[in-house]
Formats: sequence, C-alpha cells, structure tokens
Amino acid sequence: MKTLLNIIWLVCGGFVLALGYFMAGIVCCLLIVTIPWGIASFRIASYTLWPFGRTIIEKPGGGGIFPLLGNVIWLLVAGIWIAIGHVVTAFAMAITIIGIPLAIANLKLIPVSLMPLGKQIVPSNRPFVSTYR
Repeated sequence: MKTLLNIIWLVCGGFVLALGYFMAGIVCCLLIVTIPWGIASFRIASYTLWPFGRTIIEKPGGGGIFPLLGNVIWLLVAGIWIAIGHVVTAFAMAITIIGIPLAIANLKLIPVSLMPLGKQIVPSNRPFVSTYR
C-alpha cells in the first residue's frame, strides 16, 4: 500500500516538490554560508520524493544553539512561505477522496519545512528511539 501511495504521490505533485527542494539545496550549497540549509533541503527533497513509510524525528544530540539559530533564520526567510504552500496544496489535494492521504503526507512536511535543522528521516517500520518525551 505504501508503494502505491508513493507512486500516486510522485505523479500528483511529489516530484515537483522534491525538484523544488533539490534546486533550493543546490542554490544554498553554492553560497558557502548557507550549506547547512542546503543539506537540509536535500534531506527534505528525499523525504518529499517518497514520504510514505518514513517519518521525521529529532536528531539525537541535534539540539543546541546553532541549529536553533539556523532554524529561526530559516523560519523567517523561507520556512513560513514553504509551510503556507504545503497547507494550500494539502487543501487542494484533500478535495478528492483519493487525495486525502496525499494531503496528510503534505501536512507531515510542514514541521520539517519550518524547522529543518536537527531533524532526521527514518523508516517508520523500524523501531527507533524517539526524543519526544
């Protein structure tokens, strides 16, 4: 079922979203100062390409002042606009019954698009240690 949903996701907008995140990662890596955001954009692009069957968790030891500062800068510069885009496309996808799981997957992208630094993408079928307590 996950594979079928991923294929439908890929055709109905996942490829375009992943391409956008990938291109943003290239632009961020061209500028030396924004390399951490570029790496985060590549991570989000891989998650956006194939979201079903994976989940986002906090990176163990990913806290600290630099990821927090980087996330605040990201939130002000790009994060809020990307999140608004995900909400709008999730609403558009939720109009049809087939699009409801796709809309939920689109809403799952909002936390990582708002605060990408210090996050990790893991398969959801394997046990992992959650840092949410």
